[in-house]
Amino acid sequence: MKLEKSLEIVERDRRVISQASRIAYYPLVVDRASGSKLWDVDGNEYIDFLSGAAVNNVGHCHPRVVEAIREQAGRLIHNTLGYTYYEVAVELAERLVKLTPGGFRKRVSFSLSGSDANDGAIKLARASTGRSKVVSFLGSYHGTTYGALTLSAITPRMRRRLGPLLPEIYHVPYPDCYRCYFALTYPECGLHCLEHIELMLDMVLPPDEVAAFILEPIQGDAGIVIPPDEFWPRLKRLCEEHGILFIDEEVQTGFARTGRMFAIEHWGVDPDALIVAKPIAAGLPMAAIIARAELMERWVAPAHLFTTEANPVACAAALAVLDIIEGENLPERAERLGEKALRRLREMMESYELIGDVRGRGLLIGVDLVRSRETREPARAEAMKVCWRAWERGLVMISFGRFGNVLRIAPPLTITEEELMEGLDIVEASIRDVSEGRVPDSVLEKMVAW
Repeated sequence: MKLEKSLEIVERDRRVISQASRIAYYPLVVDRASGSKLWDVDGNEYIDFLSGAAVNNVGHCHPRVVEAIREQAGRLIHNTLGYTYYEVAVELAERLVKLTPGGFRKRVSFSLSGSDANDGAIKLARASTGRSKVVSFLGSYHGTTYGALTLSAITPRMRRRLGPLLPEIYHVPYPDCYRCYFALTYPECGLHCLEHIELMLDMVLPPDEVAAFILEPIQGDAGIVIPPDEFWPRLKRLCEEHGILFIDEEVQTGFARTGRMFAIEHWGVDPDALIVAKPIAAGLPMAAIIARAELMERWVAPAHLFTTEANPVACAAALAVLDIIEGENLPERAERLGEKALRRLREMMESYELIGDVRGRGLLIGVDLVRSRETREPARAEAMKVCWRAWERGLVMISFGRFGNVLRIAPPLTITEEELMEGLDIVEASIRDVSEGRVPDSVLEKMVAW
């Protein structure tokens, strides 16, 4: 593998760019991308199982997105929505209102990233309910602005030396049945994690002071954690009993990634508000909160205003993304290819003791690596080695999870079946190499991972 130019650029990067925003697994310096492929500055080609952190759902540089950006850039690039109006933003809001779950009247609030959209959700919940307390989940990742950072609870590295954080944000255990916070087994546990939430509302958090639960329907960065089927419907009923908002954070799971337009649709629950970002504009800065209209009508400008929100070029890209998802039927495609990938990975699990669990919906899949299937001890170093060897073989993949031991498989939803299977071949070969001790510990010194 030729890397001369890549290594030179990495060294320049380390001299001038803050490494607080860097989690680098290998010296991949991307030069161009198309569909499900990346090429680095040295000409090496890779299959992409990361999708720019679950952003490129419609593939890299989809021709319809590129054309929409070009056409809009020639007409209007910026004229802040804060002081003026333009149709492309209205059209996008109208589409989002129709696409999101719930037949009630809705409004849209735009922002720039998943992080500030999560901040907006906190503000919206407090402004619309008059209550101060917000509940999130252990293992959650919502972003790194102060509100989103306070909601997140996956690693102390996110918080170290950054306090004080937002007050009145509380965390409860997520329903993680593979690594239960209470060391119980589902379904014999009787859904104890929900009983714990009920206990918190009885003894610690006065329900009439709780504004909202903000939740990931499938926890992403915690390692693709999927709750039992009855959990979200029961939590929604609990919220309704106490007038608490149910806010669905779909930054990673939205826009067809899990085989549904939005992951919460797997449970048939209509959230009071829904947060979207990452794939909405194919990589351009764009995020939104879509909520019950009466909630949006209880806060006033400039409560959540950004100079470049709903940038016309980003709006045009987002409209193209929605056209592609619908026109190419990407939810169904993600579900079909995801089933094939899960089946193949579970076959691998029969051959390699290193694989403790395989879980996912659609093309959002986690492969949990363990040192012992009995104890489920996380194999973090081994996961990092697998990612390194996969990169050497031509596959972009990272590990994440509460313990950094889960392989993250989230390719573009437009990936061909042949590319998907080729990528899984590389995953298997890399797991085999690590299992047989053919990847030295020295590669860990080159990696800065989760």
